Amino acid sequence: MQPSEMVMNPKQVFLSVLIFGVAGLLLFMYLQVWIEEQHTGRLEKRREQKATSVTTEKIQEHITNQKPKFLMPEDLKEKKENLLLNPERTTKGLTKTSHSQGQDQALSKSTGSPTNEFIETHQGAKTLFKKLSKMNWPLDIHPLNKSLVKDNKWKKTDETQEKRRSFLQEFCKKYDGASYPQSHLFHMVSRIYVEDKHKILYCEVPKAGCSNWKRILMVLNGLAPSAYNISHDAVHYGKHLKKLDSFDLKGIYTRLNTYTKAVFVRDPMERLVSAFRDKFEHPNSYYHPIFGKAIIKKYRPNACKEALINGSGVRFKEFVHYLLDSHRPVGMDIHWEKVSKLCYPCLINYDFVGKFETLEEDANYFLQLIGAPAELKFPNFKDRHSSDERTNAQVVRQYLKDLTRTERQLIYDFYYLDYLMFNYTTPLL
Repeated sequence: MQPSEMVMNPKQVFLSVLIFGVAGLLLFMYLQVWIEEQHTGRLEKRREQKATSVTTEKIQEHITNQKPKFLMPEDLKEKKENLLLNPERTTKGLTKTSHSQGQDQALSKSTGSPTNEFIETHQGAKTLFKKLSKMNWPLDIHPLNKSLVKDNKWKKTDETQEKRRSFLQEFCKKYDGASYPQSHLFHMVSRIYVEDKHKILYCEVPKAGCSNWKRILMVLNGLAPSAYNISHDAVHYGKHLKKLDSFDLKGIYTRLNTYTKAVFVRDPMERLVSAFRDKFEHPNSYYHPIFGKAIIKKYRPNACKEALINGSGVRFKEFVHYLLDSHRPVGMDIHWEKVSKLCYPCLINYDFVGKFETLEEDANYFLQLIGAPAELKFPNFKDRHSSDERTNAQVVRQYLKDLTRTERQLIYDFYYLDYLMFNYTTPLL
């Protein structure tokens, strides 16, 4: 074929352009329809996910019977706003600051709903779930069974105990159950240890005598002959004790309503300083690399390379900055978490409220109440760092001296609910 014959005439060019144009238009129309279908599909999927989420939230709300938002009386809200404007003032109202945002990440063990899993995997769960959905929260408070107490020497301790229980109960009524953000049942009971033989539920509050309480539970369970022969590692890492969240819903509900429930608390500021001293002033293969490095990196300008590598030497002021930061570089920890978020004392009515300040007396009275062996006494030794002075009010004052008045006030605000619930004296700030 000659080159002259390969040249297309204008008519052929026009037809070629027309054909390609029509093909392009058809392709564009097809793509547009496909994109719309995909978009519609996504919207439908999102609606389904949203509907599922709403259903799950309603299930959880039936179990906990809580409101999804933290409620405060209007006059107390005003006082909270005044504090933000004038942080030097002592707060007198019930508050909940933004410092608690994001702190469940270190406490929560699962992202799925245990309730849904239970319904799917247990026979007859629908009937049980209907019963559990009708649970009234908070659970009814029961009078202590004092028939096993033979000695009159506990009269004063008993009077103190009744006052503490009444105070907590009245507080929870006054503030509408001190409503918490929604939490499912399994998370609410995740810090509660179970001793079936004597029908005890003990909510663990770290730095409030919990190590020796676990020793007592191990002896009551028949796992050891004496509380004095159990090592720290056996107590905390041996996994000898059962927790309430390891039972199914029926097991949890039955125990909550029939067992004697105890919680032991401590002055919040004292507990915080005790936790800092324990975790950051002694060698620690977990808290230094996990918490220490993150705290030093964010809150210490011009930190040396060694501190950034090993995380040792965190200062109390830096630790406080981490605690009060709504955008913490690492999550919360049970050793300085609020008791109100560890044990939910306005949703779980505890039969016994002990205090670290009267720990030995309270604990031994409780052992009498539950019918423990007469020879079993609560151990009074220090679990670790026995050569260190115990953290007391005088030690706390030394640590608070390094903080500004505003920082001290904000710590108080952070633990305000604990101060209020357990009738602790407002610290001198």
